[in-house]
Amino acid sequence: MASFALGTTAGDLAAEGLQLGYANSALIFGALVGAVTIAYVLTRQFGASCGDLLSRPVVNGGLGLGSVVTSAIILLTILGLVAYLTATDRRLAERI
Repeated sequence: MASFALGTTAGDLAAEGLQLGYANSALIFGALVGAVTIAYVLTRQFGASCGDLLSRPVVNGGLGLGSVVTSAIILLTILGLVAYLTATDRRLAERI
């Protein structure tokens, strides 16, 4: 309900308050939805490029860490983030 109300308000603000018109505000919000979709789709390619940067040989433009070291770095990063988010969530829950 809140999302619906805020969405309607933002659309009305853009169309009427900022005097962009209904067609222009629809195009702007449509472009924003498209940009978010494209950004979401590109996360896989971004991750693959980062993995290649770490693992591929220096002569090919990588850092030459190899797949085992790269996998260990990624695993430790994921474990660290999960541990951090778990600890943060517990601290947040204790405040409530």
